[in-house]
Amino acid sequence: MDKLVSLQTFIRVVEDGSFAAAARKIGQSRSQVNRAVAALEDDLGVQLLNRTTRQVSVTPSGQAYYQRAKGILADLGEAEESIRESRETPSGDIRINAPMSFGTLHLGPALVDFAGLYPDIRVELALNDHFIDPVADGFDMTVRISRSSETLALIDHEIIPIKRVLCASPDFIHTHGEPDDIRALTTLPCLHYGNLPSGASWKMTGPDGPVAVQVNGVFCCNNAEVLRDAALAGLGIAEIPTFIAGPELQTGRLVTILCDYTPPELFLYLLYPPSRQLSSRIRLLVDFMHERFGGQPRWDLVQ
Repeated sequence: MDKLVSLQTFIRVVEDGSFAAAARKIGQSRSQVNRAVAALEDDLGVQLLNRTTRQVSVTPSGQAYYQRAKGILADLGEAEESIRESRETPSGDIRINAPMSFGTLHLGPALVDFAGLYPDIRVELALNDHFIDPVADGFDMTVRISRSSETLALIDHEIIPIKRVLCASPDFIHTHGEPDDIRALTTLPCLHYGNLPSGASWKMTGPDGPVAVQVNGVFCCNNAEVLRDAALAGLGIAEIPTFIAGPELQTGRLVTILCDYTPPELFLYLLYPPSRQLSSRIRLLVDFMHERFGGQPRWDLVQ
């Protein structure tokens, strides 16, 4: 019996919980299903299933084999889909997860253009600032802004560095004066991001090396666009990515301060499961993102 068919039959028996149910699903007799699984067991030299008159249970060896077999069939399906896609107009679904602010300000408009170029590809964008498991949550691609790509289970593409700056409004500087020492942040009003484990402790690199400052946090939010607006209102000093504050920095509505001190550099990554790398949809999107955001970001052109 064909080993691939036996493999598919074994998976169906495990998922349906009995030979009879599996036989009904695949349109075979119960004896045919039993022979397919028995052939696998003979070939492997191990028992995969415990059989009773009413139901089956999976042995430890069977459970391990089931997990690997599921992955093999999924990879085979992706490979077949990739070959079909290479001969056809790109189509199908792409589920994408991204951070809220980058998604609304930059990724959303980019994906609108992508969808216009490839109208047969259906795009689903989910924006969320919480850490998610891209594989467990069923995403084809995750856009992540972080210090490094932290997982070996996903393929990652580094697109661009993401800069952050210390900035304040001209009115704030006129009222409080421009600080010339990082220690001034312990007393000057500061606006800090609420999703960081470091809280109101800002880590930077200055002329004398790394430094950490416990700032005088007077306003906290887990969204940097709100922190930008608070800085524009003159409430304090903020540490903000330039992809959020770029227009305000370019027009002078916000001014960089303490330019000798730089926060740790972040990077924009595209992450996706290895099983997706053969998909023409994913390849098209990766190339599009490199073309759209690679090189010198337009939000950093004027400082």
